[in-house]
Amino acid sequence: MDPLDPTRARPGPARTATFDGRPLPALPGQTVAAALWAAGVTAWHGTRGTGVPRGVFCGIGVCFDCLVIVNDRPGQRACLVQVRPGDVIRTQRGTGRDDD
Repeated sequence: MDPLDPTRARPGPARTATFDGRPLPALPGQTVAAALWAAGVTAWHGTRGTGVPRGVFCGIGVCFDCLVIVNDRPGQRACLVQVRPGDVIRTQRGTGRDDD
């Protein structure tokens, strides 16, 4: 059974952003975290100091494990930010600023 059939949901055409310089396809309304997962990327944030890899933990914007840099703005929660065409998304190390 196709999971889209019961609702007759038909997403619009995929849009493209970049993640660390590589194309990242995303469906309309898809969050950065969902697009990264769909692309096989499970970690995109390194903790302060040690750089331990992180990805989605809570998935609802409560924690800070999924932080990414979107269009030069550090500290964006990948689980809440929707991908827009042309977005430039990068892995965030620590706070994402040069003072780490």
